[in-house]
Amino acid sequence: MLVVVICFGLLYALPNIYGEDPAIQISGSNTAEIDVATRDQVKKLLSDNHIQPKSLVYDNKSILIRVGDNDTQLKAKELISEALGEKYIVALNLAPATPAWLTVLGAEPMKLGLDLRGGVHFLMEVDMTTALSKLTQQSIENIKAEFTNSKLNYKTISKDSNQQIVMQFDNTEDRNKAITKINGIQDYKVISQRDNSIVINVSEQRLQQAKNDAVQQNTTILRNRVNQLGVAEPIVQRQGADRIVVELPGIQDTALAKRILGATATLEFRQVNEESTSNLPAILNGDKRIPYGSEIQYMEDGRPVLLYKRIVLTGDHITDSSYRVNQYGQPEVAITLDGSGGKRMLDFTQKNLHKAMATLFVEYKDTGKRDENDKPIFEKQERVINVATIQGIFSDRFQVTGIGSIDEAKNLSLLLRAGALIAPIQIIEERTVGPSMGQENITQGLESCAWGLLISVIFMLVMYRLFGVFASLALVANLILIVGAMSLLPGATLSMPGIAGIVLTVGMAVDANVLINERIKEELSNGRGVQHAINEGYAGAWSSIFDANLTTLITAVILYAVGTGSIKGFAITLGIGIVTSMFTSIVGTRALANLIYGGRRVNKLSI
Repeated sequence: MLVVVICFGLLYALPNIYGEDPAIQISGSNTAEIDVATRDQVKKLLSDNHIQPKSLVYDNKSILIRVGDNDTQLKAKELISEALGEKYIVALNLAPATPAWLTVLGAEPMKLGLDLRGGVHFLMEVDMTTALSKLTQQSIENIKAEFTNSKLNYKTISKDSNQQIVMQFDNTEDRNKAITKINGIQDYKVISQRDNSIVINVSEQRLQQAKNDAVQQNTTILRNRVNQLGVAEPIVQRQGADRIVVELPGIQDTALAKRILGATATLEFRQVNEESTSNLPAILNGDKRIPYGSEIQYMEDGRPVLLYKRIVLTGDHITDSSYRVNQYGQPEVAITLDGSGGKRMLDFTQKNLHKAMATLFVEYKDTGKRDENDKPIFEKQERVINVATIQGIFSDRFQVTGIGSIDEAKNLSLLLRAGALIAPIQIIEERTVGPSMGQENITQGLESCAWGLLISVIFMLVMYRLFGVFASLALVANLILIVGAMSLLPGATLSMPGIAGIVLTVGMAVDANVLINERIKEELSNGRGVQHAINEGYAGAWSSIFDANLTTLITAVILYAVGTGSIKGFAITLGIGIVTSMFTSIVGTRALANLIYGGRRVNKLSI
């Protein structure tokens, strides 16, 4: 069993000695997709410029090119970026150089964190002003719908500079009915009133929920975007009330990462105001006013569309989308919604069958200006992607039709799958760790492990002779098993704190053998026989070893449960090291002792 376990650990630890190749990762974007023609174009480009890649793999709609050195990597990346243009994502990366026979067995190297592999670190802040402004606007539309359904009268409804809702009435009677209605609606409360007006606040609980949802959903969407970059073991996690940490190991192109992560586009589904569409020319000429509760938006070709302001559904409810050509030869996009989105769409389509619905593309761009709180000011830009007629009642699955071409359908589908940020985000901290610095950290980490192992081995050999050799072999086996386990675990990432956990484990791993060997010495000094002393040494020390390691393991579990980032990395290696050290220190050394001294009469131990 011991031999099998160690060989298994050694097999999965082997990929870590082969290192990584400099690589170029080519991915599609919202307006372009990687195909065989793109691969052939890249191959020809490299050949024409006398660049011989180690390999060029086209898989899962992306291309990975391995090259021999960093200079070739930079040259190839520049050439490819210039040839393909901005429609494609061309990123510097690092790819494992694991032999094919190990890859077939599922053996891969450990995932290295940002501090070891190099890459980019971003601290991003969610623009809560925009998120709360959207909540207030949506609340206004909801209140309008409630008043219409209840046949209650009001004069105007709007929001003020403090994101509060102000309603005006023609008389006191209408105002009093409105107060009763508003206080009966969950999430809203009347905070002040005058003769013919009231001020409504969204409840604190709903505000906190909106803030939390904005950060949580943006975190999920950023994680989806990062996954499309092909980054190995990225870190995307929430920090505090309105911030998100993004770490991309192996990515050296900061501008690319900022462009992908900072895209603040979203989608809105709106109903078209068909009743007033015939008056659109007069409205555009200024002869007539825009109907209350409506607004004019424009399609990409400049054609105006009159839409209701109330949002039927936003893009964050979309879970999947795909494009295809329907039975009439027309392109369309099939969309799948989550549970709440499906319910809202069902309610809407039941009431608006055969009416037009528009898909509005909304983007927030940084103006470069800042407000009094030093927050960036975003400019909202909108355009109508398409207008389609609701042909039947549907809920969580439907098709968007009326799209001009199959390419437009493909682009729309990619946009929907990528996800849309709930609120704009700003990068407030940016840090780049170069590959050379990461390699220096790895070297220092390996040196610390080597020194820790060497000192422990010398101590055990001096103190316990042959049993010190057993303990030293167990230490080496323990390191092999830790590396093998870290390589096998899909979610484990090795960082500098993780290396610290390994070094600590090396020092702690000999504790068990010290207890065992001292117990054996004690039994021998009491006149026990050699075989009896060995047996009593392992049996008597077991309870102390188990208790000591169990308490440390509990601490590691707690660190992993409540910690973040580097703390989790330390907890993972510490926890794995405790489990493997108990196996090698007890089972491993006992097997070696039985191999040397078992089954024969021995008068003296080398201990």
